[in-house]
Amino acid sequence: MNAPSLAELPSSIQHELFGVMRVPTFADVELAAERIAPYIRRTPLLFSRSLSERTGARIWLKPECLQITGSFKLRGAFNAILSLSQAQRQNGVIAYSTGNHGQAIAWAAATLGVQATIVMPADAPKNKVKKALEQGAKVVHYDRMTQSREEIGMQLLAETDATLIPPGDFPEVLAAQGTVALEALQDLPADDLAQLGLFAAPCGGGGMMAGCNLSLAALSPQTRCVAVEPAAFDDTVRSLASGTRQSNPQSADSICDALQAVTPAELPYAINGLRLSQAVSVSDAEVLAAMRFAIEDLRLVVEPGGAVALAALLAGKLPLEGRSAVVVLSGANVDLPLLSQALA
Repeated sequence: MNAPSLAELPSSIQHELFGVMRVPTFADVELAAERIAPYIRRTPLLFSRSLSERTGARIWLKPECLQITGSFKLRGAFNAILSLSQAQRQNGVIAYSTGNHGQAIAWAAATLGVQATIVMPADAPKNKVKKALEQGAKVVHYDRMTQSREEIGMQLLAETDATLIPPGDFPEVLAAQGTVALEALQDLPADDLAQLGLFAAPCGGGGMMAGCNLSLAALSPQTRCVAVEPAAFDDTVRSLASGTRQSNPQSADSICDALQAVTPAELPYAINGLRLSQAVSVSDAEVLAAMRFAIEDLRLVVEPGGAVALAALLAGKLPLEGRSAVVVLSGANVDLPLLSQALA
């Protein structure tokens, strides 16, 4: 079964908070790849013999856990800030994030001499907060159970002349996240690219999956695209089933802090709702097992949210059909106590 095309993709959407927003194209992904190349690490594409033998398919891993700042989010952060005018950079940037996007914005802003303010939940992993502060960013905390990070971000925006850079609803962020798939497709051997049946990646707000869908639609349109979420935050699973964006209850909880979006971001869902072949969810126990597998077999440290696609693969939840597959490991920023839990 081929993935749907992007032929019907609109050129823009009417965003609930931000008004008219341009929908990026594959050309934007290519521009982003060129723009961010001097600032990010081109992560390798790794063939896993053990996973291939286990699944009966050729499995390739894209380890964004090896990216600078330990997450793919740095790609979008640099592209977003580099796209701003000099006057906009002088006024600073604001981001809201459970951790990785904020840390990436802090790093990119410090590198480019821009002041950053990051809105982070009070229960964000301490290592992610610490790393943002170390880059000179100002951190504003909020209670994810009672407050909206989007509303706080808009309030800060109204009080300043800074530019708000959300983790998903920003065309340049989304386009740059698509370079994850672009690199993978460029690095795949020709035989594997010709029979690439699956591309699977973690999904929170959906920004990386949407950007990668742009690359896949252009370069490997036959490939099935599968988003993977924590079971408690399966809003994309339910959104695809219903045809409209669904929300998670405020009481939802998971060890996958990087994927705790309330609902699919509007701009990514304009692409994912059309292009995604499927979305699946995994339990926290399956995630812990995947984190342990990553350390013991792959010699890679992967955070819970970064391990969900691997967890789905190990749990037999991905449609392989004996064809080649690319699985994204999206981040490495895990607190040591949780890493110890995975190893235990």
